[in-house]
Amino acid sequence: MTGGRWLLRAASLGAALLVWQGLTSLDVNVWLRFEQFPTVGEVAGAFAERAGTGPFWQDLASSLRRIVTGFALAAVLGVAVGTAIARSRIAADVLGPLLEVLRPVPAIALVPVAILLFPSNEQGIVFITCTAAFFPVLVSTRHAVGALSPVWEEAVLTMGGGRARILFSVVLPGALPGIFGGLSVGIGVAWICVISAEMISGEYGVGYRTWQDYTVIDYPGVFVGMVTIGALGWLTSTAVERAGRRLTRWLPARDGAGAGRAHAPRPEGTAGARGLRLFPRPGPPRARPGADPDTPRPDTPRPDTARGGGSAPDPADPGHARTERTERMERTERTEPRTREVTSP
Repeated sequence: MTGGRWLLRAASLGAALLVWQGLTSLDVNVWLRFEQFPTVGEVAGAFAERAGTGPFWQDLASSLRRIVTGFALAAVLGVAVGTAIARSRIAADVLGPLLEVLRPVPAIALVPVAILLFPSNEQGIVFITCTAAFFPVLVSTRHAVGALSPVWEEAVLTMGGGRARILFSVVLPGALPGIFGGLSVGIGVAWICVISAEMISGEYGVGYRTWQDYTVIDYPGVFVGMVTIGALGWLTSTAVERAGRRLTRWLPARDGAGAGRAHAPRPEGTAGARGLRLFPRPGPPRARPGADPDTPRPDTPRPDTARGGGSAPDPADPGHARTERTERMERTERTEPRTREVTSP
């Protein structure tokens, strides 16, 4: 990314902070009420104060541990189940209806179920986080695998490859762009649900601390929690996108964003995979082994018969006039249809 783009992004954040500071410092109350909002300076002071305490970093570590564990489980399960549904009719018939019934249910609505199922709140929060990220990964993987062209699979089968070779050499690499699209969506949904679960049944975590600040009417502390959640979500989402760009470097680049490097077209006469020459080099035809270099090739026109070249025919040649008459007669027969004279007996 160029320096100009970094400057533009920093300018957009700075402009948003200036608008926030102006609205809160002037106590603007036009339909939207900003007089109760803390200013940017108050939030920054509260953040600096909390960053020097141990509970802040303990809450940070707890939320990160839950999000990493739940998201990793969701990624593995989502890719595996999505691939199975897209590739197997039996898996689609057995798992598809059940998953489609569960998919519209919000993950945060499963908090009572998690409390009943799991012996500790920690395991229940990880379950909710995994469930939230599972369905975006599942749907994106299913569509990405189903959209692959069967030509590549048939090519592997033709070369003697088995199902495992097709899965790991064709299906998963070809579906990676769609899979990472689902992972990017899933990490954001996972943060939403882990914070909500921490607010309801957590003991530690950024969501739990934010809710506690709200109950004691500590609005600067609430905004510190919101800023922390936003920063953590941005960092984890960026990490997922960077991992996706590294694993899909064969994709073409997008407007200098560095999403991937497009391979330059291979010039003619260069070697392809395993040293095989893909295109012949332009140039004169090669002479056959053992042939006389002065002997013209059969497909090479001789100078005396080439069109537009060679020496002109000699008019003194007795066959020259006969040749001209013959050519005129042939042209006349081609251009003028013959007419038959029908004579009566």
